[in-house]
Amino acid sequence: MNAITSVKIPGVKKMYSGKVRDLYRVDDGHMLIVSTDRVSAFDFVFPNGIPGKGRILNQVSNLWFKNIKFIKNHIVETDYKNFPKPFCDFPELLEGRSVLVKKTTRIDFECVARGYIIGTGWNDYKKTGSICGIKLRPGLMMAEKLDDPLFTPATKEDKGHDINVSIDVMRNAMGEAVADHIGDTTLRIYEFARDILDRIGIILADTKIEFGFYNNEIILIDEILTPDSSRFWDKDAYRVDESPLSFDKQFIRDYLNTTTWDKNSPPPPLPDEIVDKTLIKYEEIRDRISSLFQN
Repeated sequence: MNAITSVKIPGVKKMYSGKVRDLYRVDDGHMLIVSTDRVSAFDFVFPNGIPGKGRILNQVSNLWFKNIKFIKNHIVETDYKNFPKPFCDFPELLEGRSVLVKKTTRIDFECVARGYIIGTGWNDYKKTGSICGIKLRPGLMMAEKLDDPLFTPATKEDKGHDINVSIDVMRNAMGEAVADHIGDTTLRIYEFARDILDRIGIILADTKIEFGFYNNEIILIDEILTPDSSRFWDKDAYRVDESPLSFDKQFIRDYLNTTTWDKNSPPPPLPDEIVDKTLIKYEEIRDRISSLFQN
């Protein structure tokens, strides 16, 4: 199986191409989102993709969208056969990796919920004792569980790395009531998923969520609780002060940290072994999450 890293739909102009997803206009109120097999890390897209990764992301995200009942989302249709023409005519490109969604006004903040201290949060804590301006108790170790989950927003950057900011930055940009509502909802989603994943031996360390306005209502958009946007750890193998065994993109980041790539220039292709092992991890977390929602 070859990786689909570029999607071109004949006769349709692409609206936007992100690190993983391509967006197409359907009509004034709808878009088509296609999850490709592209893979990114440290703000670079790699020249080779991971075959089937886009389908896995799409499937996982759709499961969560369907089962999170306490907030609306942007999904209109997940079956390509029900897409309007010409999109329904290209199953080889769209089947299993695309969704028809409502067009929203994107909220330009990444909404991050953290239950454990790792990644950029750990880096910030080592320097300042805080994450996004939230002072934490001293003596925390890498990968340690936080006393309470944190909402830590970041600016949504189309190019380069998203920048961690304090909740006050978000309040100043959007108003206190809206920012606090988004923060509370982010933590509610995190806690819902954390508790349900615990049943299958998975720790949800953190996750990134995106929201948009639709008819003046805040709804979920983009992807949710996928191995691209979340850290999923094996509960049985988890140890404080160690890089946890994960079922997500952190595996690729850990590999890259062992290479000579400078993270400032175009990256080399990922080795076949890393591609294959990453796919296995993504398939495992997909299968475990799917088991949660089987009737």
